[in-house]
Amino acid sequence: MPKWNFTDLIAFENDDYLLVNKPSGISTLDDRGGEPHLLALGKEIHPDLQACHRLDKETSGTLAFAKNPEAYRALAMQFERRQVNKIYHAICDGLHDFDQQMVNAGISMLTKGIVKIDKKDGKPATTIFNTLDVYKAHTLMECRPVTGRMHQIRIHLAYLKASITGDTQYGGKPLYLSDLKRKFNLKKDTEELPIMQRVALHAQALEFTLLNGEKIKVESPYPKDMAVAIKQLEKNR
Repeated sequence: MPKWNFTDLIAFENDDYLLVNKPSGISTLDDRGGEPHLLALGKEIHPDLQACHRLDKETSGTLAFAKNPEAYRALAMQFERRQVNKIYHAICDGLHDFDQQMVNAGISMLTKGIVKIDKKDGKPATTIFNTLDVYKAHTLMECRPVTGRMHQIRIHLAYLKASITGDTQYGGKPLYLSDLKRKFNLKKDTEELPIMQRVALHAQALEFTLLNGEKIKVESPYPKDMAVAIKQLEKNR
């Protein structure tokens, strides 16, 4: 039995588009690992389905698919013209007060799957950050990428010295309950696991224009691991 039931993930559907709340741990497209991916699961229901963009395997949240070529072209053009509003939420290490903080820093591929800031020769990349809430030693951040480079939000936050919690690749630290609770007792001979066992990044909403000219905003609630992490941060300010 597959771990994910595609129809359970659907957040919005009409004749042209299908948007899902992507779980963490599944790729958008085939990553040649032989594991199930969302597009393949979706094609079992709608054979003509095409992914309009992609989210990293670890990242949860709103992901758009097109059900016909016209719809795919229309949304692809909106992405190209930067007319799609992409809103992400991230838990970041440290305390940060960002109000429309813009990072305009080019990005280059360092090795396969890892990027770096490269202001001279990197591909142009822009992200806008806003602080949503501040805890004892962490910040809940709204991230609005204007461009769509690989690992853009992650490397731009690292550039601001606000690495995403759990993002060890770009300087983030795991979040442990023992870091938040003063009187935390771990059972003997037990290894403590992080509250979130992934990068604390969630694609919270996607806003674009339908073929009939109507604007739509599709939001995805936090998955359980992110909701639990935020609840613990709120409880232990």
